[in-house]
Amino acid sequence: QVQLVESGGGLVQAGGSLRLSCAASGRTFSSYSMAWFRQPPGKEREFVVSITDIGGSTMYADSVKGRFTISRDNAKNTVYLQMNSLKPEDTAVYYCAASRLYISARMGDFTSWGQGTQVTVSS
Repeated sequence: QVQLVESGGGLVQAGGSLRLSCAASGRTFSSYSMAWFRQPPGKEREFVVSITDIGGSTMYADSVKGRFTISRDNAKNTVYLQMNSLKPEDTAVYYCAASRLYISARMGDFTSWGQGTQVTVSS
């Protein structure tokens, strides 16, 4: 399994942007598909976006399509989440996760998780 560490969260005004990073340990990062999930306050964790092992395919939740972009740099063992046009409802703890499957949106398919990074969007 890989070890994952997220960074880049913070407080931003509505309409602003943030870029999250997720750094992975180990030499097998490029064999994992990656995803971002989020957990809004008082709610269950939900899928945001996922990307295949070499970045050829992506899958987005409808709520973030056109605003968020996932990318990865396998040479740096890092996956990114660029978040634009942020809304107060994007406020959540954001988690990155790794899966051996080609691509997935199901939490149960992910075997490695980071500790999360807080994103707060003020109105």
